[in-house]
Amino acid sequence: MQNWNTELALTYHEETKHSYDSVYRSRHFLDWANQPRPFKLYPALEAIPLPAELPATHVPALLALSHPVETTALTSQPALHDLAYILFYAAGVTKRRVYSGYGEMLFRAAACTGALYHIDLYLAVGDLPGLGAGLYHFGPQDFALRQLRQGDYRRVVVEASGHDPSLQEAPVIIIGSDTFWRNSWKYRARAYRHSFWDAGTMLANLLAAANARALPVHLTLGFADAPVNALLDLDTNREVALFLVGLGAGASLPTASPPVEPLQVDVAPLSAEEMDYPAIRLMHDASSLDSPEDAAEWRGAAPEASLPAATGDLFTLCPDAEESLPQAALEDVIRRRGSTRQFSPQPLSLTQLSNVLVRATQLIPADFLAAPGMRINDLYCIVNAVSGLPSGSYVFHPQDKTLELLQAGDFRLQAGELALGQELAADASVAVFVLCDLLPVVERFGNRGYRAAQLEAGILGGRMYLAAYAQGFGATGLTFFDDDVTAFFSPHAAEKSVMFLIALGYAARRP
Repeated sequence: MQNWNTELALTYHEETKHSYDSVYRSRHFLDWANQPRPFKLYPALEAIPLPAELPATHVPALLALSHPVETTALTSQPALHDLAYILFYAAGVTKRRVYSGYGEMLFRAAACTGALYHIDLYLAVGDLPGLGAGLYHFGPQDFALRQLRQGDYRRVVVEASGHDPSLQEAPVIIIGSDTFWRNSWKYRARAYRHSFWDAGTMLANLLAAANARALPVHLTLGFADAPVNALLDLDTNREVALFLVGLGAGASLPTASPPVEPLQVDVAPLSAEEMDYPAIRLMHDASSLDSPEDAAEWRGAAPEASLPAATGDLFTLCPDAEESLPQAALEDVIRRRGSTRQFSPQPLSLTQLSNVLVRATQLIPADFLAAPGMRINDLYCIVNAVSGLPSGSYVFHPQDKTLELLQAGDFRLQAGELALGQELAADASVAVFVLCDLLPVVERFGNRGYRAAQLEAGILGGRMYLAAYAQGFGATGLTFFDDDVTAFFSPHAAEKSVMFLIALGYAARRP
């Protein structure tokens, strides 16, 4: 089984690193006439409109990042309006903009690299109030479902997962997929990293939305790939299943599933021509699991990633207590969220940064993070302007909620250089880098551990986006020169790899 030939993941990561040569000497250009459409379209299938009137929970976004909001008004059996709420705030269209020479652009609820929106959501559901049992595709463009199969297919997914307990009684199983070309058009072979960054930011929203609706929710990354891809009838050279989410509880599985036959359904072409990047397919195949038994064995706790004892000065964080958190509702925050295009010099407060770091690193309910407090990635920061913190480089210690000063100094210039020379990182109040010691992760999980590391980083990034906008300031995800980031934070970060970068700060006022 290729999953345990871990040289494959490490080689892919090495070969897709950004360097000065790879960025500035590249001859790659964007063929705008061949840009892929950002939606998967089934022209012949009838749309099933989702309810346009969404529930208003008024749950503070920062609270929704942490745990379900307990209420007796809601049940663990989602109704159609619950699905509409979760799908909209995870992957729906929240803004429409018209650009001269381009046309209308539809922005989604979660951040996505290049605004190329290559992650799709499917639902395997039992009988629900307002929705019959079936397999459905979610279309953000018209906020509707389309039925691909009639009948209860949840058992197919549960069996593929090796009977993951978190999926056993879920009345809804959400399946996330990635269509490679929709992102590799711009980012080429490195787009496989983006598969999980952008799935992660979407999952940050989805998990928070489920929490706001007080619905049990759990992320499953361990599953036999082939049965799930077959259920969705995917051309796996182009589109693949990435993750499963169990939503709700208390619904027993059917004793058997209907047969999984190939779908005779047309899918609209994405663009006139598609280019293949074999490194993406090779990496995905290398991190696939062959059987449900493999999935069951794969699942479990990540290797313990404790940081070394602090040797630098420690600064204790001061997050708001739960009862005094900023009250911006999750729904309002997601609708308002964007990606900041210019930062102002206004500093953040230490409390604001504390809220971001502490709320982002709350427990992620995932099958590869089985132990409470477990994590794969660490957070490193370049602080440019935070009241109460000296400018410098830091590492976050989540257990005791402290920032350890690694090196004092003004590193705005370096922050911009590390972010491919983008001034956003230099102008931001803080640049947060998510780093991972990949070797023990792939030793524990095989090549699929690479998926887990990137996905967790994306979720952390998505949570930081929400935590920033919940407090009235902005954020933007950026890419980076891989080895230069590691070198900058070394010796503390020696041997670690960069997974994600997000810049935080107040947006500059437009003239």
